[in-house]
Amino acid sequence: MLHYSVVFLVIALIAAVFGFGGIAAGAVEIAKILFFIFAIMAVISFVVGLMKRK
Repeated sequence: MLHYSVVFLVIALIAAVFGFGGIAAGAVEIAKILFFIFAIMAVISFVVGLMKRK
């Protein structure tokens, strides 16, 4: 999922360089959403991993 976030961020940067504002804004929003989902899932798996070790 982090991979997709980076891909959308790169798409947004390329679109911004070429002046496609709407596409860049959309890609940035998708990248943000995917990054936050990845971060939440990473924290949950870390906590579950700690619980299982005990």
